[in-house]
Amino acid sequence: MFNPRKFILQTIMVTLLAVTMSMKPEQVNGQGGIEVENPNVVINFGQTITFQARIKTPIPTRQVSLLFRGINEDVTRVETLQVAEDGSVSFTYDASLNIFPPFSWIVFWFQATRNDNITYTSAPTQFQYKDDRFPWRYNTQANITVNWYAGDDAFGAAAVDAAGAGMLAMNEILLISLSDPIEVYIYSNISDQQNTLLLGGEEWSGGHANPKLGVALVAIAPGPSQSIEMETKIPHELAHIMLYRSLGDKYARQPTWLIEGIASMVELYPNPDYARALDIASRNNSLLAFDDLCASFPADAGSAFLAYAQSQSFVTYIRNSFGTSGLGRLTNSYSDGFSCELGATNALGAPLSQLDARWRESVLGQNVTGVAMRNLAPFVLLMVLVLVVPIWGAINMLSQRRKDGSQPK
Repeated sequence: MFNPRKFILQTIMVTLLAVTMSMKPEQVNGQGGIEVENPNVVINFGQTITFQARIKTPIPTRQVSLLFRGINEDVTRVETLQVAEDGSVSFTYDASLNIFPPFSWIVFWFQATRNDNITYTSAPTQFQYKDDRFPWRYNTQANITVNWYAGDDAFGAAAVDAAGAGMLAMNEILLISLSDPIEVYIYSNISDQQNTLLLGGEEWSGGHANPKLGVALVAIAPGPSQSIEMETKIPHELAHIMLYRSLGDKYARQPTWLIEGIASMVELYPNPDYARALDIASRNNSLLAFDDLCASFPADAGSAFLAYAQSQSFVTYIRNSFGTSGLGRLTNSYSDGFSCELGATNALGAPLSQLDARWRESVLGQNVTGVAMRNLAPFVLLMVLVLVVPIWGAINMLSQRRKDGSQPK
């Protein structure tokens, strides 16, 4: 099970070890020769991050540097600082051009090279890059913290309940941990959420989960429909986080239709428009092939909605036909690197295209054979037209030969 806290500590230790190993032989890494007072940051979300501290050393310093990076990044940024007479340092980072994901964790530390050519490294400090434009309130239950800024205490309590129910639904599919923290941020409208994602360098979507960070963003307005939206959006995004924690880096190998299908399946209030979309697409013979939904969903909104509807229905069909263990075998198969088509064969004994046909017949009531014949009808007609001329010529030739043979010589 993926443990973010353990990952953070391990990452920090590896980074500091790398810094130590890369130093020249005469340099020494330590904290005894450098004292950092009041290290702090001032965040202007989407615009700037200002790092501040006061550096004290018993011997004057020749150079002081700030080092920082996101905890999920491999590259460390290094900035040389000017030290004031009282030892204070400050650096303002342009977060509008060099973007960190919203609500990500950032770690920073200082290095000071003294006049005796010994370099010391301070202890690391970490902070969360929060969207500070809103007066966030929060409510915590178990490992889930729900944050919101519009709505009363009852709104927050309802969101926590929806999150807990979503976790229970997900627990029926895979074993989940209630120790690793999860944060849910509820924006009161799509515009606020969209601006946050864009400022954080993320693509806009109706909901958004950053599984590596354990953070989910949703847009829900207080009002009569808030419960329905909470029971739909919050479990969906939490499912992405729990799937990532179960699969780790192999999460990226899963087909999009499978990940989104599972997330849609655990929604506590199924979207009633999905059934209508499936019915229309089935009657119009415009259903999407699941092989085309492996890497990503379509960009246009209409086709994307149909892709979600199909995935939810298809994954539910697989679960009903092969059980929860069948879904587990399917994710394991794709984790092992099988292709989208053959992964289903390895896990369930039938290729993806055949499962697609079975789903259309049993769930949508399609006559797949009849559909196939209708699809082939133009090609059959073309083949007839292509062959009729030589066949007709051959018949005429045989007829003429018979006539010639019957005439007296």
